[in-house]
Amino acid sequence: MKQMTGAELFVKALKEEAVDILFAYPGGQAIDLFDALYAEKEIDVILPRHEQGLIHAADGYARSTGKVGVCLVTSGPGATNLVTGIATANYDSVPLVCFTGQVPTHLIGHDAFQEVDIVDITGSICKYAVTVRKREALAETIKKAFYIAKAGKPGVVVVDLPKDIQRAYGSNFYPEEMMVRDYKQKTFVHKGQLQKALDILNSAAKPVFLAGGGVNTARANKEMAQLAELTGVPVITTIMGKGAIPTTNSLYVGNLGIHGSYAANLAISNCDVLFAIGTRFNDRITGKTEDFAANAKIIHIDVEAASISRNIEVDVPIIADAKKAICELLARAKPLCISEWTDEVNRWKEKYPIQMRKVGLTPQMVIEAVNETFTDAVIATDVGQNQLWATQFLALDENRQMLTSGGLGTMGYGLPAGIGAKLGNPHKDVIVISGDGGMQMNIQEMATAVVYELPIIICILNNGYLGNVRQWQEMFYERRYSSTCMLYRRSCGTGCNQPDHCCPEYTPDFIALAESYGAKGIRVTKAEDIKAALISAKQNTKAPTIIEFIIDREVNVMPIVPPGNSLNDMILGREEEMAR
Repeated sequence: MKQMTGAELFVKALKEEAVDILFAYPGGQAIDLFDALYAEKEIDVILPRHEQGLIHAADGYARSTGKVGVCLVTSGPGATNLVTGIATANYDSVPLVCFTGQVPTHLIGHDAFQEVDIVDITGSICKYAVTVRKREALAETIKKAFYIAKAGKPGVVVVDLPKDIQRAYGSNFYPEEMMVRDYKQKTFVHKGQLQKALDILNSAAKPVFLAGGGVNTARANKEMAQLAELTGVPVITTIMGKGAIPTTNSLYVGNLGIHGSYAANLAISNCDVLFAIGTRFNDRITGKTEDFAANAKIIHIDVEAASISRNIEVDVPIIADAKKAICELLARAKPLCISEWTDEVNRWKEKYPIQMRKVGLTPQMVIEAVNETFTDAVIATDVGQNQLWATQFLALDENRQMLTSGGLGTMGYGLPAGIGAKLGNPHKDVIVISGDGGMQMNIQEMATAVVYELPIIICILNNGYLGNVRQWQEMFYERRYSSTCMLYRRSCGTGCNQPDHCCPEYTPDFIALAESYGAKGIRVTKAEDIKAALISAKQNTKAPTIIEFIIDREVNVMPIVPPGNSLNDMILGREEEMAR
């Protein structure tokens, strides 16, 4: 049998796993892997400008394509720079395989230069982590990594490759298949539990479906829409679940949670059956847990057993992949006579739609213009107010997909995720919606977008604040704007909580910065110029475009459920009244 180095086997393994794009940053303990990749024509090696940008790009690629995202970095700081991205992807069930270089095995544990125990560091924030300590175990370990990343609930796998393993010669054999016992994929849905769930649903007077990110991860959007239309049951989504059915579908109610819509939050609070699919019931969506769906029977389908009844006690647990379960439901479900309930939900939608006052240039105007301009697109958001406005106003369907950091809420995610999405979907428009704060966290990736000639469109909603925290400071901390003003200079003094015309100019100048990278920059200050700016950006097909939208400095995301309150205790933003 032919012999090859571990580094050569690594490249062979990537090709066997159909990896077409590798996000990679070189260094001393990974140099042999990069040498083996030199002139490799089947794998496009993408060099971002920072390892955190690199892993977010792999994440965006994976979410937008449904494939496993793959990245490679060196040891020490190269590996530790992946940590935030590993947690980001793992929280949101994104399949990634992350390869890290490592010092030779005989130096492990001796505080060698750029040695860190990345397996121990990442063990609690990934699905599986392992150091390869024998050359003969390399092929099986890599195969296992790709299997685990995709099996069951997808997640992140970290494979640590010591330098001597990369250089050692051994067999060129790479297994075609592997079954890992602890991660064996469940291929059936428990028929008895499913029938019990259907019996409860069929007897309901006020049922709702709650679709979480698991529906999108399973690519079950078409089936979810069919199930809603067959039964006539209203559909509510988590932020990660948005897009589970088209937002234009008459049965779609909206997002729920601390910034959920009036109708969605009230529907959850008043339903008698809550049928949840692919959600963790985290605190962002439940509000005060003892009041969450207090009068409802709760059915919960999730691929991970540990997610069921962890945060919210459920009546009927079903451990299954979302798509398989929904397909089984489609074969058995029937139309329900619940018109009084759906009429009531629709009245709530009409009475209090999510809508910003049409004064000046608002985020709603920007996002609705994005909806009108781009019909076949991937939209990546950053985190903060920009993310929440995007989840409120973006129109999603089978041709428009949203990528966002939901579980960890990672600022700096948007731009590199958009880069990964564009590399994976070259024929789709890719739009990044970011705030001015989040944009600066990985702004170095503008260089990546430019050198790879990626015409992504970056919409910066600039209010000169770390807006989400500032909103909380305004509403719950008596306007003590502590460390949230992005215009602050030392000469400003302390205690400022009232922006005015005397504020310093913003740093940086995003337009000049875009141009310095070789990108196009547009600044928009008037509502009537929004559409023209987006069209101009769309016509710039060889380089990225930054569009800076100057929005009101103290504009807020509404509705909001104050901390510790129930979902039906919402501040709507209309004379700040409470809705009960």
